Amino acid sequence: MSRLKIATIAAAGAAAITASIALSTSAYAVAPATTTASFNCGTWGSGSVTLTATDSGGVKKLKLASTAIKVPAGTAPIGANTIATVIKVTKNGVAGTTQFSGTINPPMVAGGSVTVGPLPLTTGTLATGDTTNVAALAGAPGAANFTVSITPPGVASIYCTATSAQASNFTW
Repeated sequence: MSRLKIATIAAAGAAAITASIALSTSAYAVAPATTTASFNCGTWGSGSVTLTATDSGGVKKLKLASTAIKVPAGTAPIGANTIATVIKVTKNGVAGTTQFSGTINPPMVAGGSVTVGPLPLTTGTLATGDTTNVAALAGAPGAANFTVSITPPGVASIYCTATSAQASNFTW
């Protein structure tokens, strides 16, 4: 085999390895990807929620979905991407430093399940190895005591407290 052919094969192999490494670092694993916790959302209900965490290219997001938390009867249909939501989490056991927020939601109707997110990290930072959890809060949910706030258009904010910690911490 000629030296030119060997050099060409080596260069192609190096390029393939470089591309593979570059592509593999664009998504970071969060473990576990999904966990559960219990929430009290007042008039919107109480029960289990599923939390899903993602980290794609360093963009960290959190989604909350529940069949136990429901849009109350008599509520007008809620359009897609109109609910302002904040989810507060503890970072490495410290409260008040990290939150996910935004207006990302599917359309919802009275009696329907609640889903918000995936919401981007908007307050604080998360580094590889950091852990997050929705800490359980005592007392009734309210503006000064909440884990999640949900504000649909034309409706007063709904405040939710976690009544249990997550089944498993997220490790970013």
